[in-house]
Order: sequence, then structure tokens, then C-alpha cells
Amino acid sequence: MSLSDPLGDMLTRIRNGQAARKDSVLSPVSKLRLAVLDVLRREGYIRGYAREERPGQPPMVRIELKYFEGQPAIRELARVSRPGRRVYSGVADLPRVKNGLGITIVSTPRGVLSDAEARAENVGGEVLCRVF
Repeated sequence: MSLSDPLGDMLTRIRNGQAARKDSVLSPVSKLRLAVLDVLRREGYIRGYAREERPGQPPMVRIELKYFEGQPAIRELARVSRPGRRVYSGVADLPRVKNGLGITIVSTPRGVLSDAEARAENVGGEVLCRVF
């Protein structure tokens, strides 16, 4: 099965897993997905992730979801730039989520960064998703 938006698929798996109160979810591995998961872990939205190799099957990544007092740590997880409509932003125009309480994940020439890291590095790029 081919996916037109692999990152959107991973974000949907995270949303569905948290709605079902799962401890972890599985998603296929790609460099972009791992980079986005690294930003989510650094910012404290997930507990962690680990790559799983299973014989005869494609490699997967197990994403450990995080909850606080019974509520998911991620309240909103939305894809911004899609395959049909790419969204780019300069460093001065990077969007703020909920007045700085959330983050925007941006793909820059220096790697996948949160909006605060991109401002510190003084780089813009493709706005991948919004997290709150």
C-alpha cells in the first residue's frame, strides 16, 4: 500500500492512539518521521520512541505516548503543509501556536526543528505540523 502523506499517517496514528488511551502506537519508519518524533520527544509531547525490526516485515517505530493526570499530553496535532498544498515560512513569519504554548514543527536546511529552535538558528522552511 502506498501512502501519499506518510507524515500525516503517523500524526493520525498518534491522535487515534491517544483517543483510545493506548500506551504506544506503531508506525512505519522514515527519516522524516524519526526527525519529527525527535522534536516531539525533546519538547516533551511523547515519552520516547524506539525502532523495531521484525523478520519478514518492514521496520516500524514504536511511539510511547505521554499522559498527564489521565489526559493526553498532545491536545491538538494538525498537519499544516500537505502534499497538495505546501506551506513555507520565513523566520520572521513563523507561526506561534496558542501564543507560544504550543509548537510548530518546521523542516529547515538545518534539519527538522521546533519553531523556537528555528528562530534561534535564524532559519525558515516548510511548516510541517502544529502541536498543542
